[in-house]
Amino acid sequence: MKTMLCPLNGRRNISEFDCAGEIEEQPDPNACSDEMWTDYIFLHDNTAGLVLEWWCHVPTSYWFIAERNTLTDEIVKTYPANTVFKTRIDFHRPEAPSEPENKSR
Repeated sequence: MKTMLCPLNGRRNISEFDCAGEIEEQPDPNACSDEMWTDYIFLHDNTAGLVLEWWCHVPTSYWFIAERNTLTDEIVKTYPANTVFKTRIDFHRPEAPSEPENKSR
C-alpha cells in the first residue's frame, strides 16, 4: 500500500490525495493580460526530476506542498504551504448587481 505523509493528518493512503500540479509563480490576476493568465492556468513545464507540487488531502480539504521526483514518482518531502507562501493573495471580485425587488401586483 502506497502512502503519503500529510503535514496535518499524518501518514495516509495515497488514494486520499489529489495532485493539482506544479507550483508556479502566479501573475497578478487583476493586472496581467488574458494571455498571461491563460498560460499560467493551462501551460506547464512538466519537469523531469524534482518538482514542487500542490497536493490536497481530499477528506479534510487540506492543501499542502510536496516535493516529488517525477522520474521515480517518489514523494521526497511534504510540508504546509505557509512554509513557502508567507502571504495570501487577495482576489478582488466585482460585486454582483443587486436583484430588483419583487413587487406583487
